[in-house]
Amino acid sequence: MSAPDAKKIAEAEALLGQVDSAADEYTKAGMYFKAATAYRNTKSLDKSKDCFLKAIDCYMNNKSWFHAAKSCEQIVLLAKETETLAEVEEYANKACNLYQQHGSPEAAAASMDKAAKMTEFKHPELALEFYKRALAVVLIGDSTHQAAEFASKVSRILVKLKKFEEASKALKKEISLNLQTKSYGQVGRLVVALVLVQLALDDFVDAKKTFKKWGNRCDPQEVKTLETLLQAFDEEDPELAAKMLASPFIRHMDVEYALLSKNIPLPSGVQLEKEGVAGAASLK
Repeated sequence: MSAPDAKKIAEAEALLGQVDSAADEYTKAGMYFKAATAYRNTKSLDKSKDCFLKAIDCYMNNKSWFHAAKSCEQIVLLAKETETLAEVEEYANKACNLYQQHGSPEAAAASMDKAAKMTEFKHPELALEFYKRALAVVLIGDSTHQAAEFASKVSRILVKLKKFEEASKALKKEISLNLQTKSYGQVGRLVVALVLVQLALDDFVDAKKTFKKWGNRCDPQEVKTLETLLQAFDEEDPELAAKMLASPFIRHMDVEYALLSKNIPLPSGVQLEKEGVAGAASLK
């Protein structure tokens, strides 16, 4: 053990030795929190977790919900290091509950956002649930701008997971939130995204309805893209549909929608082929 680590452990043990003589639960909690931090710095993760749990109990006994929530978030970070997914979920949600109990919806939503970002790459299903809860929290507080941001994250993960029915509903919610905040510049791209999702569901009728309802919120480039794309599907023209789905405008959308555009069934029912495959086939 290095000298700095030995010093940190000695500090932690000294703090724990003073806990019983602490004046109140809040002071005890602070000692446990400091000891937990010292243990974590030496990678003594089990001891660190144990001290954070004791800090949580003391803070809750003192009705210090905000500090209890902060301690829960520290356990989430430990669980990330040990790759204990169940504890990430448990303590992230507990932190959110405690922040709400304290009357801090912004902190509650932020705790969900941090947990989602932490899990999104390896565990998108769990990240989705965190983002959904963050959205629900900010909607209670009537924070429409922030709600639109979380709604966007929900929509994109649903598309990534190929949950297109749910993604369609989420995108409609996202459009509604952006209209409420008069973020009209965002609405046009969301309309294009929704049409792509509906075409992925092979629901041309709903795609046309979407354009009819919100097309007036699109800019000229978005209108032209959607008009030509829907015309291609209406006339069952696979070549034109493929051309529009591969257009620079669509390919430069958020990555989830750009990837989706490559896998939308063409009017003929043929999947959009990878570059070069069609040409190679024609030479046979």
